[in-house]
Amino acid sequence: MKTKILAAALLCHLFQLASATETVRIASLDMLSGGLAGYGNSGLKHWQFMADKATKEKWAGDVRFEVVPFDTKMSPQEAVALLSLVEAQGIHYVVQGVSSSSVGLAIEEAIQKHNDRNPGKEIVYLNYASAAPAMTNEKCSFWHFRTDAHVDMKLKAMIKHIASDPKIKRVFLLNPNYAYGQDSSKAARRYLADMRPDIELVGDDFYATGQVKDFAPYVTKIMSTKADALITVAFGNDLGLLLKAVNEIGMNGTSLFTLSGSQAGMGLALGSGAQGKAKVVTAHNMNDTRHGAVELAQEYKEKMKEDLFLGASHSAMKLLAQGIRAAGSTAPTAVAAKMEGMTVDTIAGPTVMRKDDHQLQMPIYIDVWTKADGKVVKMDQDDTGYGWRTLATIPKEETSFPTSCTMKRPV
Repeated sequence: MKTKILAAALLCHLFQLASATETVRIASLDMLSGGLAGYGNSGLKHWQFMADKATKEKWAGDVRFEVVPFDTKMSPQEAVALLSLVEAQGIHYVVQGVSSSSVGLAIEEAIQKHNDRNPGKEIVYLNYASAAPAMTNEKCSFWHFRTDAHVDMKLKAMIKHIASDPKIKRVFLLNPNYAYGQDSSKAARRYLADMRPDIELVGDDFYATGQVKDFAPYVTKIMSTKADALITVAFGNDLGLLLKAVNEIGMNGTSLFTLSGSQAGMGLALGSGAQGKAKVVTAHNMNDTRHGAVELAQEYKEKMKEDLFLGASHSAMKLLAQGIRAAGSTAPTAVAAKMEGMTVDTIAGPTVMRKDDHQLQMPIYIDVWTKADGKVVKMDQDDTGYGWRTLATIPKEETSFPTSCTMKRPV
């Protein structure tokens, strides 16, 4: 009889422990089909990895994280329509980033309207790659938190580096023809004029995102201008096709400056010919040995069979988990309030989620494509034997921008 009582008590205790584990579902809204589906699926894989790691390592205590994928088809309209399914399933956390800033802006606005109309059913938006400055300026929202640097932060760092090189006298801009690319062009023009007014802008072209099959005409035009540097915020398959054209035609020593050269698959397109010529501006470097980046990158590659390049997903998962711990709750309003002003330990070191606009304040890396040596460059990219070596790290105090955000907070 005593044995039965003990067994029953043990079962009761195990049931209580199981009940104490709460599952937080996270809706991933990025493109999983279409010409840039590879980029979107990589974003999903990053989040699945981070959610699993956060669960196993108990970043938020006894909270289990589960990622639920939705395909935006890179359409703002589709993304907004999907939010009704997210809400119907009782999901209170949304992540998005790689499917473009136009999608991000639409999601941000739609969530703000939804939360205004549905108190008690709020949704929080964690943005790990949509880089339009407006999202943390005039379009800012209490419910939106960005853990990647916005395009002005990255381009200012890039142009500062370009301005320090007296050999660069002629620059060509080539960007996707939507908000992200247009904002990038404006920022590059502004910073070039401020830091190196002697540099001649010899081209400022745009292309249709996901629609160009052959970038050879663009590369030929760039060559004809004798540009010393090409600046592009192309990403995904577009960047891969651009790099393919560059390798096939050659650019006679023109340096390539990109924000997405470290993404999965780009190493194969860069090849050995880009050594010392291709540079990337990013919020993370997977060869930084100071804050666990190398170890995280190795773990991700072993499990997901691709390179980790969306470091801001790690920052966002850390932010959410810390917010839940601090709130002692998974309720979105309570968690969002705790995430404001929070210091987050990331693979780039300590960062701060600025309360004024919910833009993470972080350092920015300027990296160059280099042969891996097992010391400075431990992690190569796409098994090419080449990876990214840091030329400069700009501290978060110097990458910070003022904000025009006037945030409406819940009462």
